[in-house]
Amino acid sequence: MKEQIGVLISEEEVDARIAEMAAEIDAAYEGKTVHMIGILKGSVFFMCELSKKMKTPVTLDFMSVSSYGDGTRSSGIVKLNKDLDETVEGKDVIIVEDILDSGRTLSYLIKLLGERKPASLKVITLLDKPERRVIPVDLYMTGFVVPDRFVVGYGLDCAQKYRNLPYIGVIEQ
Repeated sequence: MKEQIGVLISEEEVDARIAEMAAEIDAAYEGKTVHMIGILKGSVFFMCELSKKMKTPVTLDFMSVSSYGDGTRSSGIVKLNKDLDETVEGKDVIIVEDILDSGRTLSYLIKLLGERKPASLKVITLLDKPERRVIPVDLYMTGFVVPDRFVVGYGLDCAQKYRNLPYIGVIEQ
Protein backbone atom coordinates (compact mmCIF):
# COMPACT_ATOMS: atom_id res chain seq x y z
CA MET A 1 0.00 0.00 0.00
CA LYS A 2 1.34 3.42 -0.97
CA GLU A 3 1.63 5.97 1.83
CA GLN A 4 -0.23 9.26 1.70
CA ILE A 5 2.07 12.24 2.25
CA GLY A 6 0.76 15.51 3.69
CA VAL A 7 2.74 18.76 3.52
CA LEU A 8 4.00 19.87 6.94
CA ILE A 9 6.49 22.57 5.81
CA SER A 10 6.30 23.92 2.25
CA GLU A 11 9.19 24.09 -0.18
CA GLU A 12 9.10 27.90 0.04
CA GLU A 13 9.27 27.86 3.85
CA VAL A 14 12.21 25.42 3.80
CA ASP A 15 14.11 27.52 1.25
CA ALA A 16 13.52 30.75 3.19
CA ARG A 17 14.66 29.26 6.49
CA ILE A 18 17.80 27.76 4.95
CA ALA A 19 18.68 31.20 3.54
CA GLU A 20 18.25 32.68 7.04
CA MET A 21 20.46 29.99 8.53
CA ALA A 22 23.15 30.62 5.91
CA ALA A 23 23.15 34.33 6.72
CA GLU A 24 23.45 33.60 10.46
CA ILE A 25 26.41 31.27 9.89
CA ASP A 26 28.06 33.83 7.58
CA ALA A 27 27.79 36.49 10.30
CA ALA A 28 29.17 34.18 13.00
CA TYR A 29 32.05 32.80 10.95
CA GLU A 30 33.15 35.93 9.11
CA GLY A 31 36.80 35.63 8.07
CA LYS A 32 36.89 31.87 8.73
CA THR A 33 36.37 28.71 6.74
CA VAL A 34 33.58 26.42 7.88
CA HIS A 35 34.17 22.68 7.65
CA MET A 36 30.74 21.08 7.31
CA ILE A 37 30.26 17.41 8.05
CA GLY A 38 27.09 16.04 6.54
CA ILE A 39 25.55 12.96 8.05
CA LEU A 40 24.60 10.64 5.20
CA LYS A 41 22.21 10.20 3.62
CA GLY A 42 19.57 12.50 5.03
CA SER A 43 21.58 15.71 5.38
CA VAL A 44 22.75 15.88 1.75
CA PHE A 45 19.86 18.00 0.43
CA PHE A 46 19.99 20.39 3.40
CA MET A 47 23.79 20.71 3.42
CA CYS A 48 24.00 21.37 -0.32
CA GLU A 49 21.33 24.07 -0.22
CA LEU A 50 22.81 25.64 2.92
CA SER A 51 26.36 25.76 1.56
CA LYS A 52 25.16 27.21 -1.77
CA LYS A 53 23.53 30.10 0.07
CA MET A 54 26.60 30.85 2.22
CA LYS A 55 29.23 33.47 1.40
CA THR A 56 31.69 32.04 3.95
CA PRO A 57 34.22 29.59 2.48
CA VAL A 58 33.05 26.03 3.07
CA THR A 59 34.75 22.65 2.94
CA LEU A 60 32.67 19.49 3.04
CA ASP A 61 33.07 15.97 4.33
CA PHE A 62 30.62 13.20 5.15
CA MET A 63 30.02 10.53 7.72
CA SER A 64 27.50 7.75 7.67
CA VAL A 65 25.94 6.48 10.85
CA SER A 66 22.79 4.51 11.35
CA SER A 67 20.29 3.84 14.05
CA TYR A 68 17.13 3.25 12.08
CA GLY A 69 17.08 0.38 9.61
CA ASP A 70 13.83 0.12 7.62
CA GLY A 71 11.41 0.96 10.43
CA THR A 72 10.00 4.21 11.69
CA ARG A 73 11.53 4.04 15.19
CA SER A 74 15.17 4.23 16.28
CA SER A 75 16.87 0.95 17.12
CA GLY A 76 18.78 2.74 19.92
CA ILE A 77 22.16 1.51 18.65
CA VAL A 78 24.43 3.90 16.72
CA LYS A 79 26.76 2.35 14.16
CA LEU A 80 29.54 4.20 12.29
CA ASN A 81 29.31 3.09 8.65
CA LYS A 82 31.65 5.67 7.02
CA ASP A 83 34.22 7.84 8.74
CA LEU A 84 35.63 11.17 7.53
CA ASP A 85 38.03 11.43 4.63
CA GLU A 86 40.15 14.12 6.30
CA THR A 87 41.08 15.36 9.74
CA VAL A 88 39.05 17.94 11.63
CA GLU A 89 41.89 18.97 13.93
CA GLY A 90 42.09 22.76 14.20
CA LYS A 91 39.04 23.33 11.99
CA ASP A 92 35.79 25.15 12.71
CA VAL A 93 33.42 22.23 12.32
CA ILE A 94 29.66 22.25 11.92
CA ILE A 95 27.88 18.90 11.99
CA VAL A 96 24.93 19.12 9.59
CA GLU A 97 22.05 16.79 10.35
CA ASP A 98 18.62 16.40 8.80
CA ILE A 99 16.74 15.73 12.04
CA LEU A 100 17.42 15.58 15.75
CA ASP A 101 15.19 12.93 17.22
CA SER A 102 16.33 10.81 20.19
CA GLY A 103 19.73 12.51 20.37
CA ARG A 104 21.65 9.22 20.30
CA THR A 105 23.29 9.74 16.92
CA LEU A 106 24.33 13.34 17.49
CA SER A 107 25.53 12.67 21.02
CA TYR A 108 27.72 9.88 19.66
CA LEU A 109 29.10 12.11 16.88
CA ILE A 110 29.76 15.09 19.15
CA LYS A 111 31.82 12.90 21.47
CA LEU A 112 33.67 11.20 18.60
CA LEU A 113 34.50 14.42 16.73
CA GLY A 114 35.26 16.39 19.89
CA GLU A 115 38.05 13.90 20.66
CA ARG A 116 39.62 14.80 17.30
CA LYS A 117 40.45 18.35 18.47
CA PRO A 118 38.54 20.70 16.16
CA ALA A 119 38.97 24.45 16.82
CA SER A 120 35.20 24.56 17.35
CA LEU A 121 32.37 22.07 17.02
CA LYS A 122 28.72 23.00 16.57
CA VAL A 123 25.61 21.16 15.45
CA ILE A 124 22.86 22.36 13.17
CA THR A 125 19.80 20.46 12.13
CA LEU A 126 17.05 21.15 9.66
CA LEU A 127 14.43 19.61 11.94
CA ASP A 128 14.21 19.13 15.68
CA LYS A 129 11.75 16.73 17.29
CA PRO A 130 12.20 17.52 21.02
CA GLU A 131 9.37 15.24 22.17
CA ARG A 132 11.49 12.23 21.18
CA ARG A 133 14.68 13.31 22.98
CA VAL A 134 16.34 10.61 25.09
CA ILE A 135 19.81 12.21 25.26
CA PRO A 136 20.17 16.02 25.46
CA VAL A 137 22.05 17.68 22.59
CA ASP A 138 23.22 21.29 22.50
CA LEU A 139 22.16 22.68 19.13
CA TYR A 140 23.75 25.74 17.57
CA MET A 141 20.90 26.22 15.14
CA THR A 142 17.60 24.59 14.16
CA GLY A 143 15.56 25.08 11.03
CA PHE A 144 12.18 23.96 12.34
CA VAL A 145 10.75 22.28 15.42
CA VAL A 146 8.37 19.53 14.33
CA PRO A 147 5.81 17.40 16.16
CA ASP A 148 6.36 13.74 16.97
CA ARG A 149 5.22 12.47 13.58
CA PHE A 150 7.18 10.53 10.99
CA VAL A 151 8.50 13.13 8.56
CA VAL A 152 9.86 12.66 5.05
CA GLY A 153 11.21 14.80 2.25
CA TYR A 154 14.18 17.10 1.81
CA GLY A 155 16.50 14.17 2.48
CA LEU A 156 14.43 12.40 5.11
CA ASP A 157 13.19 8.98 4.10
CA CYS A 158 10.93 6.10 4.95
CA ALA A 159 12.70 2.88 3.94
CA GLN A 160 14.79 4.94 1.45
CA LYS A 161 11.73 6.51 -0.22
CA TYR A 162 10.61 10.16 -0.38
CA ARG A 163 14.05 11.79 0.14
CA ASN A 164 13.56 13.77 -3.07
CA LEU A 165 10.39 15.57 -1.99
CA PRO A 166 11.13 19.35 -2.09
CA TYR A 167 9.17 19.91 1.13
CA ILE A 168 8.83 18.34 4.57
CA GLY A 169 5.92 15.96 4.60
CA VAL A 170 4.25 13.64 7.06
CA ILE A 171 3.09 10.13 6.39
CA GLU A 172 -0.64 10.11 6.96
CA GLN A 173 -2.09 7.07 8.75
